[in-house]
Amino acid sequence: MSRVVLKCGGAVAHESAELILQLADAGHDVCVVHGAGPQISEEMERFGIPVEFVGGRRVTTEAGLTVVRSSFAAVNRALCTAIGPRAAGLFGDEIGLHAVQIPALGLVGDPLPSRPHAVVGTLAAGRIPVVAPLGVGPLNVNADDAAAGLAVGLEADRLLFVTDVAGVFQEGSMLASIGAGEADRLLGDGTFAGGIVPKLRAAVIAARNGVRTEIGETAVVA
Repeated sequence: MSRVVLKCGGAVAHESAELILQLADAGHDVCVVHGAGPQISEEMERFGIPVEFVGGRRVTTEAGLTVVRSSFAAVNRALCTAIGPRAAGLFGDEIGLHAVQIPALGLVGDPLPSRPHAVVGTLAAGRIPVVAPLGVGPLNVNADDAAAGLAVGLEADRLLFVTDVAGVFQEGSMLASIGAGEADRLLGDGTFAGGIVPKLRAAVIAARNGVRTEIGETAVVA
């Protein structure tokens, strides 16, 4: 039996339930981390809160954090419902997902490798933990970063990023694989922008810590 951390974006959270169940039915321990990016941005705009990203991370004020939590809660409920009775909804700040605050971004944290007892216990009970990526504080944690932190802390065999794109693209072509060093270079020179940046950054961390990592159909290797 292997342990899989699966990160699904807010745009594809509900549609990910089938894959999550397929992995669980095949005998894998599956821990899910979800985002809520589109939902958070929509709600922030509705409340007149500025939407700003730096390096793929959302600048988060106290007012913004309230919206982040409520949006995570809505996505978490919907995803748990789609998965069914095996799902156990968890909030990272309540189960000990620790993060280091990034003051320049406000109430935002860079997660540390974590092995929360609630996640381990849920897996041991044969259930599927579904984690909303808030850090102790509380702090808003990018879901990609949170997934990598959990994958490393849980000593997962595999980290899978499920997104609304097929994989990592460079000059219009999807890459079958990308090395961590090359990813660092391309991230550093600005080749990539937008949502792929935190995914690739997180994937590099996981791969370098021995976790088999894939962004869609693109393998990220140490």
